[in-house]
Amino acid sequence: MENQTRVLYNQTCPICRAEISAYQRRALRDGLPIRFDTLDHAADWGLSAEDATRRLHVWHEGQVLSGLAAFRALWAQMPHLRWLARLTGVPGVHWLADRIYDHILAPLLYRAHRRRQG
Repeated sequence: MENQTRVLYNQTCPICRAEISAYQRRALRDGLPIRFDTLDHAADWGLSAEDATRRLHVWHEGQVLSGLAAFRALWAQMPHLRWLARLTGVPGVHWLADRIYDHILAPLLYRAHRRRQG
């Protein structure tokens, strides 16, 4: 993958799609070099589509990040969200946000995805 920041997201998830659409609109408006890939590109990332649905993935500075680290890398690229990247980097806030995403939000979204898939 190139040096451009890339986002791999689950386009079948209504919540994920809405959030990523907002990021896409803002990136386009601000002229940011961020590319957004749907699950059909998961193999390009070295992931199965199933693994890719479990959490957000971002390619940034030569590595694939997932979970809160992925969000923080994306937010840091977006001027209107840099404050959120900094805030979630504060040790206590980082610990809490990481656990909320890993143990509550990501599992809920994944379970909802599995239900939609039948």
